[in-house]
Amino acid sequence: MANTFFKFKQFTVHQEHCAMKVCTDACIQGAFTARYLADNEITAPAILDLGAGTGLLSLMLAQEVDAVITAVELDAGAALQAVQNFDDSPWAHRLTLTRQDIRKMDGTVKYDFIISNPPFYEHALKSGHAGKDQAMHATNLSYQELITAADQQLAASGELSVLLPYMAFEGFRGLAQLAGLHLKQVLYIRQSVTHGYFRTVGIFSRKPGNTVVSELAVYGADRVYTPGFVELLQPYYLYL
Repeated sequence: MANTFFKFKQFTVHQEHCAMKVCTDACIQGAFTARYLADNEITAPAILDLGAGTGLLSLMLAQEVDAVITAVELDAGAALQAVQNFDDSPWAHRLTLTRQDIRKMDGTVKYDFIISNPPFYEHALKSGHAGKDQAMHATNLSYQELITAADQQLAASGELSVLLPYMAFEGFRGLAQLAGLHLKQVLYIRQSVTHGYFRTVGIFSRKPGNTVVSELAVYGADRVYTPGFVELLQPYYLYL
């Protein structure tokens, strides 16, 4: 049975009411995106977290960036859980959860930055667990719908961070390009130095330019965390 909570250095994520639990690749996305925002001195941005789940990504960004963050989650149990996690964190005053379908957001409010760990698989077998299937498979939200929603909510100079399976990423990139969102930075993730890529984090911008490419392996050949992983996750993980 999965743990009902995951404790980080500065916050705790309760997850008993969420189909999708805290996972390593989502933590990598949060840490990589927070570092990007800090390195580019994007101060006090208005951030939108699309499909917030437990609120993990919002909490990771709030720890490192002085931002006002709005999280959107449709599932009732996950939304309730995210509110609890926000309220129990040191940044409750900067975190807001709204329960709604992102496809129905009107775009009145524009955001400087959007982060999303969207449904992964548009054409794959389902698990038989309804909540997990909705969270993992693009049955209720396609990649094109995500891009359309992000484009509508982004400010003129806004940027977008997404986490996707490696094999699906190029298709998403093509759709984003058609919407005027250009790949600015990309992180290819391996489970270990002996594995191929399995996840990709991409940061997209409305401004065309060269793409900064990097990669990260979680484990070395000795099944110990790599120095790159330790450096990235050290601000968050209790045991690093």
